[in-house]
Amino acid sequence: MKITRRGFIQAAGAATAISVAGVPYIALGAGKKVVIVGGGTGGGTAAKYLRMADPSIEVTLIEPNKHYYTCYLSNEVLGGSRTLDSIKFGYDGLAKHGVKVVHDTATGIDAAAKTVTTAGGQSFSYDRCVVAPGIDLLYDKIEGYSAAAAETIPHAWKAGPQTATLHSQLEAMKDGGTVVIAAPPNPFRCPPGPYERASQIAMYLQQAKPKSKVIILDPKPKFSKQGLFIGAWKKLYGYGTENAMIEWHGQQEEAGVVKVDAASKTVTTAFGDDIKADVLNVIPPQMAGTIAVAAGLIDDKGWCPIDLATFESKIHAGIHVLGDASNAIGMPKSGYAANSQAKVCAAAIAALLNGQEPGTPSYVNTCYSIAGKDYAFSVANVYRLAEDGSKIVAVSGGVTPSDASPEQLKRDVGYAHSWFNNITNDIFG
Repeated sequence: MKITRRGFIQAAGAATAISVAGVPYIALGAGKKVVIVGGGTGGGTAAKYLRMADPSIEVTLIEPNKHYYTCYLSNEVLGGSRTLDSIKFGYDGLAKHGVKVVHDTATGIDAAAKTVTTAGGQSFSYDRCVVAPGIDLLYDKIEGYSAAAAETIPHAWKAGPQTATLHSQLEAMKDGGTVVIAAPPNPFRCPPGPYERASQIAMYLQQAKPKSKVIILDPKPKFSKQGLFIGAWKKLYGYGTENAMIEWHGQQEEAGVVKVDAASKTVTTAFGDDIKADVLNVIPPQMAGTIAVAAGLIDDKGWCPIDLATFESKIHAGIHVLGDASNAIGMPKSGYAANSQAKVCAAAIAALLNGQEPGTPSYVNTCYSIAGKDYAFSVANVYRLAEDGSKIVAVSGGVTPSDASPEQLKRDVGYAHSWFNNITNDIFG
């Protein structure tokens, strides 16, 4: 079903309203405690919306870092159109909503005792716990790659210092150099991200180092928004020609990276081809973050199975898992998905702590990809829970058409920036 942008905004608002319907804005008693582990998009949203739903709930947010860097729009830092500080956010806004922010690292969760312990020796009791740890990077799936190697061969898939490192390497690269991006296998955080990254880097190179190129080595035969990206690459970067600034080599070309030589900046593909880079960006396979593993919340695939109506763990009752770490079947691992799911989770927890049944959830997601100057496209969906609860299904949505006008593509850039301002204010404001 196609939906207009205005219709999507109206539907998204309705979905948000549905997700918090039935939650009382009154206190029914003291002693309602929620501990949230992880202060990213999912955890931050849940903390704020729990306090908004019921100010009598004591919400403690445990997060080791004093600032959070958004992965969404971090590729613009690489393209040179955005500063690192512009994707950096603190926790003062959440504190003003009454959230107790603790800068420490959660090291254990005792589901039976309902306590969270930290590296700093603290212990926090809870009635409900929310775990939003993001991803862990599986370096050992690629021979020669490691956390230490990633200091010079950055993944930049957790935004912040590595984003700055990769940007600096691009600036220092000679004209005529080659940037190699090793994309990860499914599932992973932000499915369109590697391809937007290639686009943003090509945009920078086109202006500053026009003899250079970007090569994407992909273990997959297809990727998110492939038609729209390739259309953009043809228009902007000569894709498919001898002078192409972007090359994509998918699985059917036996291009998946299995080995890295950090010293020589060389990668080896599954069938023994060695490719040398001037700048090498290796994005490894992924799984749920460390604390989810320590708490026994993951399945044999490395992700957290959940009740899709409440995001409560199917392994440990009383613990809810949000964001990229959860297996939210039917929705992508994206920032806006985490934001929407956190609101559903917060509404469910507030209802449960007040002796009520959670309402019927609705969810929303939109994803913008900025492929070049004045050139962006998007996909948007409104979702509901399937009747049998087995998956989340899209009920309406839309995507930028392949024949979109230059004006529409330019507008989507503006919409992307507006969306970023809105979602970060929604979380941290």
